[in-house]
Amino acid sequence: MSTDISRPCGVFNRSYNEEFIIIRTKTQWFFLLASLLFIFTLPLYANGYLLNIMNYIGILIISLLGLHILMGCAGQISMGQSAFMAVGAYVTGILMKNANWSFFAAVPIGAIICGILGIIVGLPSLRVKGFYLVMATLAAQVIIPWVLSHAWPDVLGGALGINVPPIQIGDYKFTEQGDIFYVVWIIVLLATFFAVNLMRTRTGRAFIAIRDNDLAAEITGISLMRYKLLAFLICSIYAGIAGGLWSIWTRFLTADQFTLHLSVLFLGMLIVGGVGSCAGVFMGVFFLVGIDEITKNFAQPIGEFFGLPSGTLAPALAPIVYGLIILLFLIFEPRGLAHRWQLLKMSYRLNPFSY
Repeated sequence: MSTDISRPCGVFNRSYNEEFIIIRTKTQWFFLLASLLFIFTLPLYANGYLLNIMNYIGILIISLLGLHILMGCAGQISMGQSAFMAVGAYVTGILMKNANWSFFAAVPIGAIICGILGIIVGLPSLRVKGFYLVMATLAAQVIIPWVLSHAWPDVLGGALGINVPPIQIGDYKFTEQGDIFYVVWIIVLLATFFAVNLMRTRTGRAFIAIRDNDLAAEITGISLMRYKLLAFLICSIYAGIAGGLWSIWTRFLTADQFTLHLSVLFLGMLIVGGVGSCAGVFMGVFFLVGIDEITKNFAQPIGEFFGLPSGTLAPALAPIVYGLIILLFLIFEPRGLAHRWQLLKMSYRLNPFSY
């Protein structure tokens, strides 16, 4: 019998197969189906502004899932996730524009190229860790956008960027946010399904062993070279897919869209949501994007209250708010919103003996 107190009373494992089941109760199935119904009917009643925000959130979730596998599960760190997104976006956009490729054929090519670059950038992880690995991956964040801005301007567009054609199936073009919404969120579901189940495989257990103690993992026969590079490969593939979606979401690409600020924001989302939790990925993205939208809406009246010139407070207020939120989470809840959610669920299930 399982002693997992996170399950409702009376729900226990009777075989090894049941140990692998994620959704066990009727309540869990109800909330899952209700969530899917809400997401896929959202374009029917939501306006373009909300759908645009949801598409942005979905793209960030896909990229952050890759960073979750690399950092939260394998214990490696990368400051170049935004740069890998840029590569995926540019490869997808160029193939669609110059070679008339379908979006669904161009995205896998962009993801594969990102994966190869991820392996190259991940090579220092075999020798260094911690701060030194941060600096090694930061090099990719500096080099890749510079190359996209200055090399082969006839193809990459230079500082002027490139226009990306919309997805087209037959005579129908996906030009509205509602059309792109379905593409983005179907890929979000598939990416989440893979990320959740990866941790239940031999590879996922090897990642966790390396994260907890790489020396002990190596002694037990786990190849550090193989699994560290595999983690960078998977992380970069996720970033490449997210970049491909970014290209058809914005329909215009410049290297300035993929800055160090975005890579730092990914780390902040992982900290706020909870490192090592797929649920934390969703919570971190929704929380910080929601804070960003609230900040934008209140920046103007706050600036007017203090007598500041119009439009001067908004660019400075968001980084200040981000920094304060991340600092507060590191001090008061370093395991993020996902851990707080687990405590809340266990408190409810064990009521009235939640202590």
